[in-house]
This record gives sequence, structure tokens and C-alpha cells, in this order.
Amino acid sequence: MIHRTGPHPRAADAPGPSVRTGPAASAAPRSDPSVPDPAPTSRTTRRRDAPHAPTTPGRSARTTLGAPVTADTLLPLLTARAHGAAHRAEHGCACTTAVLADRPDATVVRHAGIVVKAHAPGTDPAALALRLAAAARLPGVLLPPLAPEAAVLGDRLVTVWPYGTPVDPDAPGAAPWEAAATLLARLHRTHLPPDVPPMRGPANAARAVARLGAEAPAHPAARPVLRAWATLPGWARAEEPLPGPPALCHGDLHLGQLVRHPAPDGPWRLIDIDDLGAGPPVWDLARPASWYACGLLPPQEWSRFLAAYRAAGGPAVPADGDPWPALDPVARALTVQSAARAVAKAAAAGRPLDEVEQAVVEACDRMGRLSVPPARPVGCNRPEPDGSLSGRGHKPFRPARS
Repeated sequence: MIHRTGPHPRAADAPGPSVRTGPAASAAPRSDPSVPDPAPTSRTTRRRDAPHAPTTPGRSARTTLGAPVTADTLLPLLTARAHGAAHRAEHGCACTTAVLADRPDATVVRHAGIVVKAHAPGTDPAALALRLAAAARLPGVLLPPLAPEAAVLGDRLVTVWPYGTPVDPDAPGAAPWEAAATLLARLHRTHLPPDVPPMRGPANAARAVARLGAEAPAHPAARPVLRAWATLPGWARAEEPLPGPPALCHGDLHLGQLVRHPAPDGPWRLIDIDDLGAGPPVWDLARPASWYACGLLPPQEWSRFLAAYRAAGGPAVPADGDPWPALDPVARALTVQSAARAVAKAAAAGRPLDEVEQAVVEACDRMGRLSVPPARPVGCNRPEPDGSLSGRGHKPFRPARS
């Protein structure tokens, strides 16, 4: 058993919430993100200096993308955009600006009660517009955007959101597993919007494995991860169409994807629509199922999550009986994704795998040794006839957080 230190495992495939803890909001969120601010004078909490830059009115995502925005200019522009959205008529403020995320796939800035997100380069404007529309239609499930369309900032699409209070990593007993499960069930049961793009979960897993093959193919841990990947069904590797019937799926569920809105004590809502789309709803249960099967999620917390999902009429698993025949392939897929990203990150940093990363690789090694997946599902706390996944007889296999 690997003991957790927070309400949910640190996952290599979960880069973190798009909206995280920041300084307390000192101004109410505004609904007009396109109003420029001529001279913001806020304090900024960040890893490097970010002088404020003037914003221009936000343009529709249908506008042709411009020249690439450099890393040095993106954060100042986002900061100014957030300030302009939070303070429509002020020429300055004493609010604190915080950089919540600064990664190749997303840059997120908070100012007062506003969060501005620059989506990954190459984001499809049409697909993002459909995802934004879906979020706006489901304010009781998804955090609704403050603007109906994305703006364009050079080559990046930018969306504006209200700030929400995230899950407290220092209060594991308060982790909102029931709320997460209920929101997922409601999402899965909603009417599937026309022309909604595919859910991107399997595509994310495939990208993680492709990155491993490109950046660390000679790493000793790469072989068992790739071997386990080959045992998964084609749809879980993004090589075949997703199975039906489709539902509206989040695509990247973990506890970092929940916030309370209005902050600080409002109801829980799901955030991060980048992977939202049509697909098999069981994918949204994959990460909690994998964590439980890995021993990272205590049985009582998994039971709370599963019971709440079933009580809310979630369609991903049967209403009663053994859920693992449905959960097994997706739990395995998330395990491989976690391992692939863990090995690639360790190789890039030039460091050995830590205990958790080694455990997830060992789980892949056990998975890859099977020519045919076992009849006994991955996460079940009952004896597996061959013990090949667990390596421990009566316990489930142990992939890990990272």
C-alpha cells in the first residue's frame, strides 16, 4: 500500500486543475471579458516579472489566428486581459494577480474573481466553441464561461471564467467524491449536443505513449509500458472508433477538476472543458477506478464514489452487481497513461523513478505479461486466479500516483 498525503493521488496524467488556490478575491467577477484596461497596477504573484500590457477587445474564436505569442509576452497579455475583465472602469487596483498554470498545453492567470486561460497552441476553434456552448448550457454541472466565445491572442485561443475554490489537498477527509460522482452522472445523462466533438481521453493516452516512444525509448521502463499499451483494446488507444452508445463526457476527471462556485462555499462544479465530448461514459470513471485498484484510493472512498454515481443514475456501470467488467479496460488505459508520462518526465529530468513511478511501471509489467486479459477484473479485491496483475495474490495490481 502506498500511503497518500492528500485527498487524491498526484497523477502524472493529471497536470493539475485549470483553476487552483490563489489569493482571496477582492472584486466580484464581471461578465464582460473584452473591456480593455488602460493602465492596470495590480500586484502579481508569479515565477517571473510580468509587466502589464494593454488589452484589445476580445475577438471571436472564428477570427483567423495571428502570429505566435511568445512565452515572454503571453503572461503579461493574459494578466492585462484578466484585469480588464475584473475591473471594467478602473484605472488601477490593489488586487493580486496569480499565475495558476504555465505549461505548454495551458497558461492560466487569475485576477480577483476572474480566471483567464490560454488554451494549447493548435486548439481547434470550432471544437472549442462547441465545448464552450455545452458548458454554458449546463451551469449546474460545469462551471459556465463568462463569455460565450473564445478570444484570440496571437496564435492562442483565450477563454474567461469565474474563479472557483478548488479541492483542499490538505483535507483528504473532505474530498468531494460523492459530489464528483453525482456531477459525472448528471453530465452523462444529459442530452448529447449535436455535433459535439469526440471526448479526447483515449487521444490523451495515445499522446502520452507517443511522447514516451519519442523522448525516452531506451529507458529501461519504456518496454513494459509499451507492452502493456499493446494489450489494450484499439478504441482505448485511439486507434478505433469509440464504442457506443455515446454520452457527454468530461474526458479528464480527477479531483483537481472540481471547484466551488461561487467561491468560497458554493456548490461543486466541474472545470476544464478541453477534453469534453461524446464518448463512452465509463472513461470518466477510469482514474478513480485505477487509483482504487492501485491502492491509492481507500476502499471506503471508492465505495462512496461508486454508490453516489449509481444513485444518481449514472449509465457507465450496471446499477448493481460487479462494475469491473466495464471498468477494467479503462482502468488499465489510465494506468498505462500514468506510467508513460511518469517515465517521460523522469527521463527528461535525468532522475531515477521514484517509488510511486516505479510502482506504476511494475503494474504495466504485470499487465503486459498477459497474452489475454484475465477474467477477474483489475480492481477487484477478490482472488485473481493467476495473480499476474497483483503479484500479491489477493490484492489488486498497484499502479501509482506521480
